[in-house]
Amino acid sequence: MYDCPDDPGRVLLFSTRSFAKLLVPKALITAIGEGMLTDREQDTLARNGFLVEDEVDETVEMLSVIDQINERGKHASLMAVMNLDCNLACKYCYEGGERGRHYMSSKTAETLIRFAGEEYFARGKDVLIDFYGGEPLLSAVQISEISGKLKSLAERYGRDYEFTLVTNGTLLTRAVVSGLVPLGLKSARITIDGPRENHDRYRPFVSGRGSFDAIIRNLAEVCDLIRVGIGGNYTRENYRSFPQLLDTLIDGGMTPDRISHVMFSPVTETLGRHLSPEFSEGCISADEPWLLGASVFLREEILKRGFKTPRVGPTVCMIELRDNLVINYDGTLYKCPAFIGCRGLEAGHLETGIVSYIRSHKLGAWKKDQCRYCAYLPLCFGGCRLLKLLRTGAIDDVECRRSYFDAVLEKLVLQDIRYLRKEKQ
Repeated sequence: MYDCPDDPGRVLLFSTRSFAKLLVPKALITAIGEGMLTDREQDTLARNGFLVEDEVDETVEMLSVIDQINERGKHASLMAVMNLDCNLACKYCYEGGERGRHYMSSKTAETLIRFAGEEYFARGKDVLIDFYGGEPLLSAVQISEISGKLKSLAERYGRDYEFTLVTNGTLLTRAVVSGLVPLGLKSARITIDGPRENHDRYRPFVSGRGSFDAIIRNLAEVCDLIRVGIGGNYTRENYRSFPQLLDTLIDGGMTPDRISHVMFSPVTETLGRHLSPEFSEGCISADEPWLLGASVFLREEILKRGFKTPRVGPTVCMIELRDNLVINYDGTLYKCPAFIGCRGLEAGHLETGIVSYIRSHKLGAWKKDQCRYCAYLPLCFGGCRLLKLLRTGAIDDVECRRSYFDAVLEKLVLQDIRYLRKEKQ
């Protein structure tokens, strides 16, 4: 419950169970405490998730949410790492010491296709693959071959196959996209680190030449063919410059109606392979004071220009989702791309199948009392396991996000309400 800045006589109610938002008179809060609600008021509050008949039943419901998601899921979300090579020399390269001319072999690609058929299509699941790297479009020919075969296989089973790309955007030309769309390409997420000067400093070509202009040119040429999302990695020193990128996009005709979403993230440390020794700007916690302010600031700048960005809602670590899987270029399976190359965090291999990762990944760690009675549970379900590993060296508990939500949730909810009103006007 938050005070309404525009109307002192009302308060804002936000349900972390249903994610509903209601503006109500302050007198209604008194009526709730005194049990003096009208039938209509009680029905409205219950229907929107603010009143429950039995708190025990509500707790049981929360504890079963992810199980229900896994049981009801109709598709598998796979991330296929095509290579660990790249045509950029990013200052904070997440591949670190793993980077090199490591590419998926044709044998592994064929095994991937067979695995998708046996593990998912045959079980009545659709398949969505997110091609990843390195730079996945260095393997564009192989992506075409895999997708052509998976599309045919999906049709044989009466299922659907689609794919997306996580790319630096330098090779995402109109010709490449036009060739991939008939094979199932639906969208791409392009990383642009703010305005030209900052981006070219952090993400130059291997030659040292800036990559910003090439990416912007490609973006303008393909955003009418597929959905294109914009991401970017900021640091404490440069995040305030990122809104300049949004203005550049708009000035270049890449207006909010042509971009599917924008979401900027802080540069984080990685496991095992570490960022470059020369780079010391990565964070390891969502609770760092500067980051709390940065996330709200950037979200505001995105929304006020009319771009879409994720609304406040539930986030579930992908390790908890049964049909979410990362397939490394060598066929090793993981539950998170950040775990690639980390001994003891493998989830199996394409050749031998998925192994149990319940203990190694601490599945269900969020079901303990500390979490089950926390109002923020549906928003985090235990937080990011990567951040827990970075802070303690093991997935031995949840990454509690209570202090983060205490600091920013009110601001985020008010942002959603303010800009949702503008959309409806």
